[in-house]
Amino acid sequence: MDRIQSLQVFVAVAEEEGFAAGARRCNLSAPSATRAINGLEAELGARLFTRTTRRLHLTDVGTRYLDDARHILSLMQSADDAARGAASAPVGLLRLTCPNEFGRIYILPILLDFLDLYPQMRAELVLLDRVVNIVEEGFDVALRIGHLPSSTLSAVKVGSVRRVICGAPSYLSKHGTPETPAELLAHRIVAVNAVSSATEWRFGADQQEIVRISPQLCVSTVAAGLDAARAGWGLCRVLSYQAGQDVAAGRLACILEDFEPESMPIHLVHAEGRRAPAKVRGFIDFARDRLRADPVLQALSSGRGCG
Repeated sequence: MDRIQSLQVFVAVAEEEGFAAGARRCNLSAPSATRAINGLEAELGARLFTRTTRRLHLTDVGTRYLDDARHILSLMQSADDAARGAASAPVGLLRLTCPNEFGRIYILPILLDFLDLYPQMRAELVLLDRVVNIVEEGFDVALRIGHLPSSTLSAVKVGSVRRVICGAPSYLSKHGTPETPAELLAHRIVAVNAVSSATEWRFGADQQEIVRISPQLCVSTVAAGLDAARAGWGLCRVLSYQAGQDVAAGRLACILEDFEPESMPIHLVHAEGRRAPAKVRGFIDFARDRLRADPVLQALSSGRGCG
């Protein structure tokens, strides 16, 4: 078995966490996959896996080697795609990561349609509310909300969002609508992901106006915060796309729009640049057009409504 095929088997076994499943992915028998890994370990002089009767685990060396192997195979795929021409159909495994709520609302439906369009593709969508090092963690594409730091990654802007405060019409009718940020101190506040009972909310394009909020309720997820707001219990601060569907349906209304901070850009990022494989180029083009067509994600400035 040649070295490239050995790397393919290693990556498949590692991702599937088993020789049998990894072998099936590579259209090999389990003994062939085992021999490939044994040969690779012998050539490297290092153990890549620890084996138990129930599970297969990567060693520390294996974990680092997996990142390098994925990168090498990605470069090989890119070279193959370049040789075949830009019209190559996307094939293989596409690994994506994005924030939880954005992935649930937007990326998953787009990904399902993309897989329907390219049945030879497989995908892994990992929803994480943190910035991921896509090279070290082996992702092909990441979606990021906020201004990007300088890096070697390629980025495609697909929209922008704002930080908004919303409440149910029933709550606003009963308690009144705040006209200035300072008036929030007289209202029930639901804080999302607050690390303490008091938190600062910043307002204005320069975020210089600060109101120190003491929420009556702190929740750990956006979904729970929106549930409380929809129930008419209090006011909640979220990103505009998170409340977009509720605002469009009239379940929530945005307030204090003239005091909102500057909007934040949304980008799809990847590490391969112009030599990105067809699966990456194809998904980014597909997702870019869908995301740019959504009015909720084109919140270019404050004061334009949640949706």
